[in-house]
Amino acid sequence: MARMKTSYPKDKIRILLLEGVHPAALRLLKNSGYSNIEAISGSLTSEELTRKIKDAHLVGIRSKTQLTADILRPAKNLIGIGAFCIGTNQIDMEACTRQGIAVFNSPFSNTRSVAEMVIAHSINLLRRVTEKNEAAHRGVWKKDSTDCFEIRGKTLGIVGYGHIGSQVSVLAETLGMKVLFYDVEPKLSLGNAHAVRTLDELIKQSDIVTLHVPETAATFHMMNANRLSRMRKGSYLINYCRGNVVDLDALRKMLEKGHIAGAAVDVFPKEPKTNQDLFTSPLQGLPNVILTPHIGGSTVEAQENIGIDVAGKLIQYLETGSSTGSLSVPTLSLPVQQETHRLLHIHYNRPGVLGEINSKLSRLKVNILGQYLQTNNEIGYVVTDCDKKTSEKALEALKKVKHTIRVRNLY
Repeated sequence: MARMKTSYPKDKIRILLLEGVHPAALRLLKNSGYSNIEAISGSLTSEELTRKIKDAHLVGIRSKTQLTADILRPAKNLIGIGAFCIGTNQIDMEACTRQGIAVFNSPFSNTRSVAEMVIAHSINLLRRVTEKNEAAHRGVWKKDSTDCFEIRGKTLGIVGYGHIGSQVSVLAETLGMKVLFYDVEPKLSLGNAHAVRTLDELIKQSDIVTLHVPETAATFHMMNANRLSRMRKGSYLINYCRGNVVDLDALRKMLEKGHIAGAAVDVFPKEPKTNQDLFTSPLQGLPNVILTPHIGGSTVEAQENIGIDVAGKLIQYLETGSSTGSLSVPTLSLPVQQETHRLLHIHYNRPGVLGEINSKLSRLKVNILGQYLQTNNEIGYVVTDCDKKTSEKALEALKKVKHTIRVRNLY
């Protein structure tokens, strides 16, 4: 990545990285000229976070740090947030949008890691590996084939055919599985996977059901007692998406009755904040149930990929204004201009803002070489490239435009 010269000295850009963000992100930031970086291995209390974030320009977090509106409100210098993970439920996105803070995540960097784990646990469940492993550790030689099956020829039902679900589909087919999938949006199937019209149709036909959906009001307890009872008797359930998608109490009852033969769960409604905190779940103590501590994407390769991806997006936003991949600021992919000034203007999405921007620049006799605009429902993002004769008065004039949230002179 080319190192850009910005109007604000890079050593003055304060960067706060929490929760042990992968060293690859730190290296990329340092190699790009940023040295004022505080990297902390764990998360912070709300009070500590509020104090530290107040002067930060960039913040990098993973899944445990909660960036609420109250914590974000005093962070007047905050330009961007990097979520070095898949989801952004831990960030108040509405507050970020209102404050013009660009939020970036890495939704696809760990898809392979999760997909491999789903396939591995499918095999482990069908072969009852966990029970035999536990018995062997107790000195019990449990060598038998009762209720143990090959994965070949079984039907895998994938709920949510996105980046992870589709990769699971490809891997499953290579093992000789029949693949069905259900998604609320039309999706092009890969290989011989077959789309079904309803979730109930999928669970009735599947030997294994694996969930890959976002956390929304519609997916809350999607797998409730009623739906779990409609799964094929002796089938298996895997949840590697969000903790609230499955009613765990209802799942325990179905496991105890033998209606569901086994389950693998990696995400939970309430998860410990640290490795030292106690973990409890209704599924503990059940045979042929695999419980893992939210590690579906926790591989060295995935964490490195996430670190590089998110840090790269933050650097691009800092140095070029490109907001590609942002979940809060409207997306603009921008060319790098030479011998120009680049002014960034984020504003509430109201009629007449662009006209007022250009009117003020015209009165200052600013020669506009390029201009880019993108909006969402809440805010607009205008990037204006001007010739190098542009005075500092242009920046001050843009700050006075009605409905302005944030103005930045990039270079």
